[in-house]
Amino acid sequence: MGYGRVVHTADRTIGSRQLAALLPAEVLARPGYRALADALRTLVLDGRVALHVRLPAERELAEAVGASRATVTGAYDLLRESGYVRSRRGSGTWTELPEGHAPVGAHALLGAGVHDAGEDPGIDLGIAAMGAPEDALTDALARAAPRLPALARTPGYHPFGLPDLRAAVAERFTRRGLPTRPEQILVTAGAQQALSLVVSLLCRPGDRVLTESPTYANALDALRHARLRTGSIAVSDAGWDMEIAESTLRQTVPRLAYTIPDFQNPTGALMPPEQRLRLLAATRATGTWLVVDETIADIALDVPAPPPFASLAPRGGADHVITIGSLSKTHWGGLRAGWIRATAKMVTELTAVKVAADMTCSVLDQLLALPLIDGLERSLPARLAQLRIQREALAGSLQRHTPEWSWQPQPGGLSLWVDLGEPVSSALSERAAAAGVHIGRGARFGVDPGTFEHRLRIPYTLPADRLDEGVRRLASAFHDGIPLPSAVDRPHWVA
Repeated sequence: MGYGRVVHTADRTIGSRQLAALLPAEVLARPGYRALADALRTLVLDGRVALHVRLPAERELAEAVGASRATVTGAYDLLRESGYVRSRRGSGTWTELPEGHAPVGAHALLGAGVHDAGEDPGIDLGIAAMGAPEDALTDALARAAPRLPALARTPGYHPFGLPDLRAAVAERFTRRGLPTRPEQILVTAGAQQALSLVVSLLCRPGDRVLTESPTYANALDALRHARLRTGSIAVSDAGWDMEIAESTLRQTVPRLAYTIPDFQNPTGALMPPEQRLRLLAATRATGTWLVVDETIADIALDVPAPPPFASLAPRGGADHVITIGSLSKTHWGGLRAGWIRATAKMVTELTAVKVAADMTCSVLDQLLALPLIDGLERSLPARLAQLRIQREALAGSLQRHTPEWSWQPQPGGLSLWVDLGEPVSSALSERAAAAGVHIGRGARFGVDPGTFEHRLRIPYTLPADRLDEGVRRLASAFHDGIPLPSAVDRPHWVA
């Protein structure tokens, strides 16, 4: 089991062997200067090597990767020309971003949605989220408006969250089968902040953590930013390798484990109840905090929505489980309303961390979230029906335009985890961007560098016509610029 590590700005420098360990095997096998430059650029863009970090001297890196010094010199020259490093005589070569480039992680959110007036806005297949449901949002605004004047006469600081919202989230956990009190809920600005708060409280730089691979790319960014040593549990088309998970937990005793058991992002897999029980028992035995991300738990397209993960534990056996969630996937990512469900003591400790970070969440966002949570069971069926139609449309488009690609049917989630048949994901995403399609390459979801180069995550969160046009452009970029794989009869699926 390998452990990846982000090199943070606090380290200021990275050793040649440390950098070589982050490079893909194919680059080390045949270290050409262009391939080496591309790999180093990817490490910076993915956040594995932070900004303003000094790179090894050319001679040292050449020795570590088994290349000539001229190869490393050529790679550094390309990176300087493209703005990814800067050099100054006597001080070395340092990582940076080209002028006007989005910060690490932000480019995945900007996608094709930001453009000048009159320009082709492009097709954004990089974000697995829908626009807001207009009727539900309009109703929430109408119900929130009368409450705002009274709250506006107060200072507006509610570090734990509005009491009514905490009670509503707790009551929904209870309805789903996990008895929960309001004091066990902390309101956050989305699930990403929830994870960052948990990591900030429980982990220190260098701690070992365990996560799935592939997994949610922004969660990986949070773990790397905290300078944690990240191990992985493989999630394949067949699901979780629980024997490896149990073995890894016993051998490494990680401080924290992060999992998405419900329609896993990006694979869409649903963890069976018996595996949930095994993971609960294994993490409890090693004293590992288990963070369960339920952000996608309600996107159940072909099966009933699963009960809360922690509800499966015997009484008192889930105190080490911390559940996070939000309204980003069921409603709208622009509404920054999320939560943490944990013990009351843990919630108090997390609140102290949150106050130090941002004092309190937006009162207006919380007022909007309250009626949306109360009406979730009424509004969700229409959203799920829309997603089923769009999933079928995406599957049909893939069959028409890229019959050589394959994917595994899954019972829920927001995207297909598509197998391209060969490791061309990064090259394809760059060619697609030139064609006006923004899509995240498979390696963004992998714990270790160079993994999932044969995969793309393609969301079905856009209207059918936009999905078809996006796939058509992807197919054109694939067929025109990349040699086709050998003919293999792969199964396909239409919803």
